[in-house]
Amino acid sequence: MLCVIEFDNQECFDMCEFMIVLSCLQVFSLSVTEIGTLVGLGARESCEFFHDPFKGKSEEGKVRKVLKVEPLPDGSGHFFNLSVQNKLINLDESIYIPITKAEYTVLVSAFNFILPYILGWHAYANSITS
Repeated sequence: MLCVIEFDNQECFDMCEFMIVLSCLQVFSLSVTEIGTLVGLGARESCEFFHDPFKGKSEEGKVRKVLKVEPLPDGSGHFFNLSVQNKLINLDESIYIPITKAEYTVLVSAFNFILPYILGWHAYANSITS
């Protein structure tokens, strides 16, 4: 399952407003710039994002989340790979999801629609049209 969920808690990462939920147990929050990277990703390009949910705290380095997006070998889409290493609960998990070009196009369309809301542009636009 791949879905986008609104997220307003700023304690996780400074710019995280949305999460990609790749399983019932694992969540990877994306910043606006990371969403922009995914939106601009070419058919043969890849990207990788690293998050430490405890960055700057005493547990820093004990949880490592990596989201890799790589093109499928035949060019028909991308692989989304979420790897989570959690030393606090002795967890090492990887989730692989192949995404077709059509599914990726829908995902990019959803990101393009929601980005103005993440950035707060809708509030400004509503204030000048009222």
